[in-house]
Amino acid sequence: MTSPLEAETMTAIAIEGGKGPASALKPVRAPMPQPAEGQILIRVRAAGVNRPDLIQRMGMYPPPPGAPDTLGLEVAGEVAKAGGRWKVGDRVCALLGGGGYAEYAVCDARHALPIPAGLDFQTAAGLPETVFTVYANVFEHGALKAGETLLVHGATSGIGVTAIQMGKAAGAKVIATARGAEKAKTALALGADVAVDATSEDFAEVAKREGGVDVVLDMVGGDYFAKDLDALRTGGRIVFIASQGGGEVPLQIFRLMQKRAVVTGSTLRPRSADEKARLAGEVERGVWPWIAAGKVRPQVDATFPLEEAAKAHAHLEAGAHVGKVILLAG
Repeated sequence: MTSPLEAETMTAIAIEGGKGPASALKPVRAPMPQPAEGQILIRVRAAGVNRPDLIQRMGMYPPPPGAPDTLGLEVAGEVAKAGGRWKVGDRVCALLGGGGYAEYAVCDARHALPIPAGLDFQTAAGLPETVFTVYANVFEHGALKAGETLLVHGATSGIGVTAIQMGKAAGAKVIATARGAEKAKTALALGADVAVDATSEDFAEVAKREGGVDVVLDMVGGDYFAKDLDALRTGGRIVFIASQGGGEVPLQIFRLMQKRAVVTGSTLRPRSADEKARLAGEVERGVWPWIAAGKVRPQVDATFPLEEAAKAHAHLEAGAHVGKVILLAG
């Protein structure tokens, strides 16, 4: 493999025709990215595959201004061109605006974090997008505290696995929902206190039997919302990070008033560079010690060579994964 100082092009994954199905993802030769002031160049060893990548591939989630058109929001690898606190050869994982499906990627030096001791590149590549998302939504917007109860939907997704572990590490009780008995059983193995098969049980009724919940992390939307509100304790918070079950929800205003509930949500990618840097600092201070202690560890479901990104997307779309899908770039 040529060094970034010698090479003018690299292998990256492009979307044939600009958008399309998983099969539209093709390896191409692309110009080597060059870091701007305040950025670092990373020799990518592994890249996480996330649901926003699928949505971008279908033409519905354009990158923010200035971000590469190439997919990929998180990577792990070695610093190839230094910047900020980093020197050449440092092992880092990083949050990107795009460009991770490639042999090299650039990022704001403040958005990279040291790979925790004991983690390999493919495991570390599953950290940034997922951990940043869970921290911002569960602990900042949702204000989860020790002794409270967290309800996590999509328990075996990359976000769900991480939310269960981070909730438990913070001293919360965790109720998790999954579609199917086997996935519910897996949620228990991941650390959830209570797991609900949402295909055969009413998760709101189960949650109420457990005393209700304080925070809901919802990536489903649609008809889950009314049940979220029903499961909520007085003063509880519902945080949306996606709407896979429908982008519009029925809202009974009086019920919301009775519960004194807060309904909020956020996205990560469009946040400013300064805001992401602030969040990176909070994650390193608050979550990295949990990883060092073994309380939080990404679950890698499957790995694929970078050139087989199409197969990785098809695997994620099939929905049978538990944890992260990772591309290996060398």
